[in-house]
Amino acid sequence: MPKLKYLVSGNHEGARENLGRITVSAALKKARQLVQEGYIDVRICTPRGQVLLSDEFNHLEKQEESAMAKSQQRRNREAKKPKKDKVKVIAAAPSQKAATWQPSFTPGRKK
Repeated sequence: MPKLKYLVSGNHEGARENLGRITVSAALKKARQLVQEGYIDVRICTPRGQVLLSDEFNHLEKQEESAMAKSQQRRNREAKKPKKDKVKVIAAAPSQKAATWQPSFTPGRKK
């Protein structure tokens, strides 16, 4: 079950109703619906604990628009080139280098 981030509340005929919503837009929609149905003292509580009354809902709407705009922005940074694969050398494996001069141990002439 998704975690509810916004709490929408209002009074109607002596009863207080509290409703949770996941997104800003859902909270705004429900709060406006409660106002139209005749609820009084309609409020939205944000995840940061900010409480907004019905005349302050447009502030929350502006925050939602700016947050969406930031998330939709593209970065102008170029993509990184892939790194070149390194050849792994195994220490136990014999050397792959070409053979070099090695002294011979055959009996030969002495000078």
